[in-house]
This record gives sequence, C-alpha cells and structure tokens, in this order.
Amino acid sequence: MKAVWNNTVVAEATDDELIKIEGNWYFPPDSLHEKYFSDSSLETECIWKGTAHYYDIVVDGEKNEGAAWYYPEPKEGSTKLAKSDFKDYVAFWRGVEVVEG
Repeated sequence: MKAVWNNTVVAEATDDELIKIEGNWYFPPDSLHEKYFSDSSLETECIWKGTAHYYDIVVDGEKNEGAAWYYPEPKEGSTKLAKSDFKDYVAFWRGVEVVEG
C-alpha cells in the first residue's frame, strides 16, 4: 500500500505491516519517506486511543497541514481494542490517498 499526496508517494508498506483501525490504514513509522514530513502543533484527543499528534506533509513547496496523525502514547488498553500495538503508526487524511500498489 502507498500513501500518495500531490502525485508523490509519501509512505509505503506491505499489507502485513499495516494496521487497520476504524477504517483507517496505519503505516509503520519506518515506512514514511521522512523528507516529506514535519511536526505539526496540532493535537486532538480520542476517548479510547489517547492524544493524537500530527505531521504536516510538504511536497514541492506545497504544505498539507495536519495531514497525518499518530499516537505516541496510546491509552492503556487501546492496543487490545485495536488488536495490535499501533504506537507511532501513522494514518492519513486531508486528501492523502491510500492506494494499493
């Protein structure tokens, strides 16, 4: 699977490396092409997963603010509900497409 934004692959992983939670594919941290990611100050709270931190994605000078999120410290018990340890795994939105390939 690949995460694509602005016609650029920003992350790619094999199916067995991905985790699906609530309809979103989460990519392992080492699958990111780091040069496209920068820390964002955005944070949100999920009642069962914890505090989500965000990355901005920058490709060819264009910034997609808060387009990727991850949980650096998932709430206790959330990995059992997700059926996997998703700490630091990254999911995408705001126009980033996750496609096979």
